[in-house]
Amino acid sequence: MAEDDLIATILTRTKIIALVGWSPNPARPSHGVASYLARRGYRVIPVNPGQAGQISPWGETVRARLSDIAEPVDMVDIFRASEAVGPVVAEAISHLSGPRTIWMQLGVVNEAAAEAARAAGLDVVMNRCPAIEIPRLGL
Repeated sequence: MAEDDLIATILTRTKIIALVGWSPNPARPSHGVASYLARRGYRVIPVNPGQAGQISPWGETVRARLSDIAEPVDMVDIFRASEAVGPVVAEAISHLSGPRTIWMQLGVVNEAAAEAARAAGLDVVMNRCPAIEIPRLGL
């Protein structure tokens, strides 16, 4: 499957996103992307241990870690440094029910984590932003 086709499939089938590295600061990219995705109708569950328990502007409780999310998620969207992605992917594989996609944001590339995710049967997107891809692909 061509990369654009894979991205379109992922963004069309995804309903619930765990967004790791969310910031309550509106000037931060993770805040803007999460808000955009929520406005687009996705359920966005913010994950940030320093903000856990707060309520996001779109009404979701911030979770400390992925393992604090009891319900199935479709995508784990990662706003972390590339070298910090491995443990996030490992936690997604071992603690979440139902993730189908690991998405690494612009500038985030971790081949070892991507291979681990693929070996677990997940789709992987690296160095892309869904808030850019949705309008680019006309979704």
